Amino acid sequence: MADSQAFACTAVLPPPRGEVSAALVEILRRLPAEHPSFPDVVDPDPYGEDLQLALHLCYELHYHGFEAVDPAWEWDPELLRLRAELERPFLDALRGDVKGGEDVREELSRLLIEPIEAADISQYLLQEGDWAQLREYLAQRSIYHHKEGDPHAWAIPRLFGQEKASLVAVEFDEFGGGRGERLHAQLFRDLLTGAGLDNGYLHYLDSTPAPMLAVVNMMSLFGLHRRWRGALVGQLANAEITSSPSARRMVEALEKLNAPIECVRFYAEHVEADAVHEQVMRHDVVENLLRHEPALAESVAFGIQATNLLEDRFSAHVLGSWRAGQSSLRVTT
Repeated sequence: MADSQAFACTAVLPPPRGEVSAALVEILRRLPAEHPSFPDVVDPDPYGEDLQLALHLCYELHYHGFEAVDPAWEWDPELLRLRAELERPFLDALRGDVKGGEDVREELSRLLIEPIEAADISQYLLQEGDWAQLREYLAQRSIYHHKEGDPHAWAIPRLFGQEKASLVAVEFDEFGGGRGERLHAQLFRDLLTGAGLDNGYLHYLDSTPAPMLAVVNMMSLFGLHRRWRGALVGQLANAEITSSPSARRMVEALEKLNAPIECVRFYAEHVEADAVHEQVMRHDVVENLLRHEPALAESVAFGIQATNLLEDRFSAHVLGSWRAGQSSLRVTT
């Protein structure tokens, strides 16, 4: 049985990637009582390395925090002001880059269409990927899976009735059904170990480029703001509906590459669990939520669309790098 505590559970502050993240890293090394000066966010690239790392640093204070960083920073008013300045261009870009609308049923139906082979990482890994590329992918996805289920837990106190009960049922599975060694985050740590990678919490943060950080930041943003609870539900519905087919291809890719059973187990778990979660999210969570709060339809659709946008950007970055004969990581591991 895996020891759920046998890994580094607190991250270290990573090197900065620009002026804003450099200022923020320096601020977080000090105490709030020292009243350090905060940077202005001027014309940032909303999907760029500097903004996405800075946002990730702000959000991580609401999860496990960082070694040697004062926990009081989590609710410091000036830091929250900076976070809001970072969130604004990111949200504006997301809203400007998706089509919008309120047709949630249509958005959910689109998720059942198999992705184009040329744009899907799991299909690439199955057909022509090698072990080094697969390890790169796992390292980047660790930033997501170390938090698996966590951002969505913020939706629980913001829902009512059947939609709340059903979302809790999905989260119960994500959190191992009451068994620590079955936590999906723990299963991914076991996968990392099996693949010969470091399973420490956010160990690969410095290696992971902005496209993956943006996916995780979007979930944190939706989770921390009650007004975006519909978008958070849409994001989770997207993830659960699209996960099972992708996980099946990952199982086949891992078996083709003779990966250790610990690697296969994580994705095999998602083939079965997410096939069930798809129906629960579609009918019990989304339909009930919109029945009780129809005004959230636009937000739910936005969450689905924004997830597609950012996952597509991530896939484009990874596959573009590999097809160019390059690493998709910022720092080769």
